[in-house]
Amino acid sequence: MAGTTHTVTNQAPPLVQYDVFTADRALTEAVERHLDPSLLDEGLSELSALGRTSGSAQVQEWGVQANENPPRLRTHDRYGHRIDEVDFHPAWHRLLGKGVSAGLTSAWARPGGHVRRAAGFVVWSQVEAGNGCPLSMTHAAVPALRTDPALAAEWEPRLTSMVYDRALRPAREKPGVLFGMGMTEKQGGSDVRANTTSARPLAEDGTYELTGHKWFCSAPMSDAFLVLAQAPGGLTCFLVPRVLEDGARNVFMLQRLKDKLGNRSNASAEVEFAGTWARRVGDEGHGVRTIIGMVAATRLDCVLGSAGLMRQAVAQAVHHCTYRKAFGGKLVDKPLMRNVLADLALESEAATTLALRLAAAYDDGSERERALLRIAVPVAKYWVTKRCAPLAVEAAECLGGNGYVEESGMPRLVRESPLNSVWEGAGNVQALDVLRALGRDPRVLDAYLGEVGRARGADHRLDGAIKDLLAELADLEGAEGRARRLVERLALVLQGSLLVRYAPPQVADAFCAARLGGDGGAAFGTLPPTLDLATVVERARPEV
Repeated sequence: MAGTTHTVTNQAPPLVQYDVFTADRALTEAVERHLDPSLLDEGLSELSALGRTSGSAQVQEWGVQANENPPRLRTHDRYGHRIDEVDFHPAWHRLLGKGVSAGLTSAWARPGGHVRRAAGFVVWSQVEAGNGCPLSMTHAAVPALRTDPALAAEWEPRLTSMVYDRALRPAREKPGVLFGMGMTEKQGGSDVRANTTSARPLAEDGTYELTGHKWFCSAPMSDAFLVLAQAPGGLTCFLVPRVLEDGARNVFMLQRLKDKLGNRSNASAEVEFAGTWARRVGDEGHGVRTIIGMVAATRLDCVLGSAGLMRQAVAQAVHHCTYRKAFGGKLVDKPLMRNVLADLALESEAATTLALRLAAAYDDGSERERALLRIAVPVAKYWVTKRCAPLAVEAAECLGGNGYVEESGMPRLVRESPLNSVWEGAGNVQALDVLRALGRDPRVLDAYLGEVGRARGADHRLDGAIKDLLAELADLEGAEGRARRLVERLALVLQGSLLVRYAPPQVADAFCAARLGGDGGAAFGTLPPTLDLATVVERARPEV
């Protein structure tokens, strides 16, 4: 008799053993749209393989293990020698190795590489977002190094390698390397020109000795780092290897690891330089100009990472509601829950569609596409990363109390969701960057208007939003106080134009109604009930 009280009913099965890539219609369609037809079969095949890996029970368990066993700092060995190492759980290394072998650091080395990598990054972020940091910075270091052709020739093949080698030894002895970054300092934060780390020239041309600190040094077990410091000629970019050519450890003193809200499987450190050897990258005084390509690439990865988190949250919510019954029927069929799920699905698809469009602009590389990236990357970074946190919280609520329990995986998504809005410049930094781009180069606005103009005439709400946006853009005097409002409108109009052109009519109609036409509320689940919401939800449902 007692055994009957433990019969489990009305619980959704785990969302596992499925292809994370092919189950995401918005993502697969974006790859098919942007990847050259000659590369499509190969690209879809490799992304599906990564999708199956990401959805496997084994890899999902690795994600849990890496998150539950955060890295540990070891400043000294048992004999008192300074070693400054970080120990990671084996699951972390397995995940990082899979990410490298999947090409998530090799976009610059192959045709269509940015679209293929972007889609892979969205997929892989759904396993455990913490290992995305070293993958992102290794990928993003390439444009900064290309300011120095000799350095690029030496390091780029290692950066774009698909081999993960965790050993601390000279980079020339390794089949592949990872890069980190050290820009911010405790007194400056995003104001990197306030940095106090000093760089003293050494006898060998282009080499320096660094003295100072970094308040946030990401992925401190990487093989090398791009660092900003004050040289005699001003703020300059430097390459700091962890291990020197002769095999000796560079001076890289880890003071402590940050105890973070989320992203717990990844180590973020405070580091001290005291006679640390460095090689200059670019000219003295041009540090920001040199590293800006890396910053732009990591900002796009913030968008991609948020899109991945949003997709996983929506997939979990729709999956749960497909199986869970309440009040006489499945939750997914209840009008109010359907409204919530559809609203979440719209946000997720808009984020994915925008992110892959920007990746395609990197592959194109034309002057017009570069101008579009100059404004659209900070616009997307601002808006998509800001929408991630409320979406993750609402998606967790769709699971009820189950979504508040660690075993569901939803709390991990919620804790991770604010990170990308802070990393690589918080919201105000992005908004001000957009204003600078608009004020300095008229080509960026031309490129933006050309992009959204491709959808003109297809939806009256989008047309009205473009008209209102043009009115706001006509007067940028004193715009700083309303910069967030302006960037939000830039993002929504761009997303709306992409969905009108590429998404199913039901998706585009719902987005334009709620986001551009004013027929939606402040919370998710306030879409007009007259829309075809069932189709929107079904499109977002992962097939297992």
